[in-house]
Amino acid sequence: MLQESAILAASPADTRPASAVSHGVGLAGLAGLLAWLAIAHRLGADGPWAALVGVAACGVPMVLWSLLVDRVHGHASTGIDWASARPWRASIDISLVKLTGLWATWAGIALIYATGRFYWEGPFTFAMWSLERAAPLLVLLSIPYVLWLDRYLVEPRDGAWHAGAWLLGIAGADPEQIHAHLRAWAVKAVFLTFMLAIVPGGYGAFVRMGTGNLLADPVLLANWLITLMFVIDVAFATVGYILTLRPLDAHIRSANPFMAAWTAALICYPPFIMMDDGRPFDYRPGTADWTHWMQGQPTLLAITGAVLVLLTAIYAWATVAFGLRFSNLTHRGILTHGPYALSRHPAYLAKNLFWWISTIPMLSTGTLVDAARATILLGVVSGIYYWRARTEERHLRLDPAYREYDVWIERHGLVPRFLRWARRG
Repeated sequence: MLQESAILAASPADTRPASAVSHGVGLAGLAGLLAWLAIAHRLGADGPWAALVGVAACGVPMVLWSLLVDRVHGHASTGIDWASARPWRASIDISLVKLTGLWATWAGIALIYATGRFYWEGPFTFAMWSLERAAPLLVLLSIPYVLWLDRYLVEPRDGAWHAGAWLLGIAGADPEQIHAHLRAWAVKAVFLTFMLAIVPGGYGAFVRMGTGNLLADPVLLANWLITLMFVIDVAFATVGYILTLRPLDAHIRSANPFMAAWTAALICYPPFIMMDDGRPFDYRPGTADWTHWMQGQPTLLAITGAVLVLLTAIYAWATVAFGLRFSNLTHRGILTHGPYALSRHPAYLAKNLFWWISTIPMLSTGTLVDAARATILLGVVSGIYYWRARTEERHLRLDPAYREYDVWIERHGLVPRFLRWARRG
């Protein structure tokens, strides 16, 4: 969403601020993922391993595009100065302290996973299986990575160093830096496991879907396209949570420091989710989906299906636009292109419109009370997403680059302009 440097501090309000991510990186990832999905569909390549290959097919082209075409490793916002390498002896002490802080953080996350029974049930067992096998490799690779990168970092004493210094009793540990470090890793700990948990399910559902009668059945076509869009969204999001690396300029500049933002976000995801079946904001009892109410009306089915596909496409497009940088609750660079040239929160807007149109809570298979309850609860869910949007903006407005984008989008964005027109009407 944000970029901490180089974004037009003095550009006129009528000029769109530059985007932290190019169009090309997202298109490269999309092309790689679609190519794998075509192969997988033809071969019937189902299962968790095939799903992870899909994530790799999405991520590798984006990494290559970022390094070879966009040359992001040369951006000042990486905090890296490739022309000024320190001698090994000048940085190794810093690196060892940093590794101490990093490994202690990982150990704390592992303890939380091991303690939480939730993480060893249902689809999360695959996430734990994946992380168990990746952990030894990550520990080993972190040694050469940190030793190498610290030679080039403008300021190698980052949050991991401050955490390590505090643990080792070294003077100079800054509590604010430690808190920022822990918040950033908390984001990865919560959301990466969720993404890994849902990757196989959506991927498998798409690969197994038949395509023989798509053009003759608007409902089948709509569901096929919607499933595809969600596969794209999940793959890009998973890549984003994995590749938070400075040489890719995809690191976390800051994680949201406001408790309200964490509360609003976490109640939308397991294990804290409040909208799931049987939870307080479950609006689905007494409802039926759009196909139930429109059965026997082929034209209405086709139009509604097309609208739902469009909304899902906007939702997926908003994730693709991030390229390598998708993440909740973080500042990783301003996006001003694609759907973010139309709205500050295109994904939230599209997602909530999708729920209202696909559920139609005002209609009920039960009683008027069920309809009223479903409508009120879905309204609460939409209100939570509005709350999320506002808390995210509060974080991002700490950066002057976002404030500039905020002025521009309010003036030129399609959605803000429409809302102004509606209020005048």
